[in-house]
Amino acid sequence: MRVSGSVPRVLSMLPRHFLLSLLLTTSLAPAYASTRDANPLSHDDIAWLRRDGFDLDSASVQRYRALGRSRFLDEQLDSHTPDSLPPEIAALISSYEAVRTPQEQLIAALEDEQKRIKDMPDGDAQAAARKAQQQHANDLLQQAQQAELLRAVYGSNQLKEQMVWFWLNHFSVYGVKARIRWVAGDYAEGTIRPRALGKFKDLVMATLESPAMLEFLDNAQNAKGKVNENYARELMELHTLGVGSGYSQQDVQQLALILTGVGITPRRDQPLKLGPKMAPFYVHQGMFEFNPARHDFSDKVLLGQKIKGSGFSEVEQAVELITRQPACAQFISRKLAEYFVADEPPPALVARMAKTFERSDGDISKVLRTMFESKELIASTGKKFKDPTQFVVSSVRLAYDGKPVANAKPMLNWLNQLGEPVFGRLTPDGWPLEATGWASSGQMAKRFEIARAIGTGNNQLFTPEGSPKVGAGFPMLTTRLYYDAIEPQLAPATHSALGKAMSQQEWNTFLLSSPDFNYR
Repeated sequence: MRVSGSVPRVLSMLPRHFLLSLLLTTSLAPAYASTRDANPLSHDDIAWLRRDGFDLDSASVQRYRALGRSRFLDEQLDSHTPDSLPPEIAALISSYEAVRTPQEQLIAALEDEQKRIKDMPDGDAQAAARKAQQQHANDLLQQAQQAELLRAVYGSNQLKEQMVWFWLNHFSVYGVKARIRWVAGDYAEGTIRPRALGKFKDLVMATLESPAMLEFLDNAQNAKGKVNENYARELMELHTLGVGSGYSQQDVQQLALILTGVGITPRRDQPLKLGPKMAPFYVHQGMFEFNPARHDFSDKVLLGQKIKGSGFSEVEQAVELITRQPACAQFISRKLAEYFVADEPPPALVARMAKTFERSDGDISKVLRTMFESKELIASTGKKFKDPTQFVVSSVRLAYDGKPVANAKPMLNWLNQLGEPVFGRLTPDGWPLEATGWASSGQMAKRFEIARAIGTGNNQLFTPEGSPKVGAGFPMLTTRLYYDAIEPQLAPATHSALGKAMSQQEWNTFLLSSPDFNYR
């Protein structure tokens, strides 16, 4: 059929929303739409890959297509594979004082500054010095938070990045308490990250010896005659066994006695002096210290098993005993399945994961393999609501696919608005994993505002930190990734909404706000 008259005249007769829909689905990326991959990934492949990482990006899709699911998972679960980042992002993270400076130096500098301020006369100068020190502390915490967000967006091993976030939330510390702002960067980079895919008991021991955890849950004050049960209780209730798993208040008390003397090395003018009987029991590594002079050496009974008073080896025995409990395998397996699969994960899947946990002595990578090779993971497609971190990180990954983002401050600001910044949970139970914690009308309204900010480019993601020049432009989401892996999976209602967008920016906003994107 031939259309008479000029093309502009014919087009002017069509409804505006039809024209924009036509433009957004064809002319914005005609090469992508017309040259979709001849062998596209299946619906199950895409669903699986969206759970493996913080949603999709081109690099992950290409790597998955090249290796296949089994080899791709092997690569992701290999804890020896070094983390890879774009050079610009690696350099930015390395520039952060909270990351590049050993925590011992940061704390020593803090104590020197505290002494200097204390010796100052009362007045404006002292007040200004205190304010500057407070700002420095806030800057260090913000750097630690931004480093984790940048790694989440750009880390090549997306499964590991999810696990780092998962464990930071599971072994949660509140950044604002005491001196945690000075050691938060090391807690993420030196304690959690290297062990995110290893043995669970090693992760428990590492958090137990970290100054961030010892300060947050008060075990640095736990000593013979002045027992503090706070950490012992949370270690069993929140970190390993879970509520209602069979341990008693007496077990908490006994574990607290075992943990006496476990603390942070104080700054001393003179070396610690211990008698010949106590000296062999002293343990010191970095900022961690086991001081036998503060330890209760009596025999204890924990979970029905006698632990002879023997110093720090009691702590090692206790962690071994706790993490080998069937309740621990069940508790950790369920939390992992709750994060990755469903708010109410299938009991049969959790049981298989727990069995793997027990057989492998708590090997996290093996438990994850059981879960990622399960039919239940695929069956839950589109039913797991993204928490704020998953939403923000996945939105940025999609919007700026393959392009270095030089400024993580907007991302951190959005997470503060949504109420889920890392190191921001006041209580030690971590942020909720289920949808009910994040799906209120107020939450959704904020989420839509963030989608609009990202979709319209109304943010500073393209502005390098410290640069006076504000980056411009909005993302183009109609890419090959969209046409190959996202568009074929969208629901009819989402297709309809996208067709009514009046601009590319509005189209971006609609996609990032859609149920298809907010569920995975």
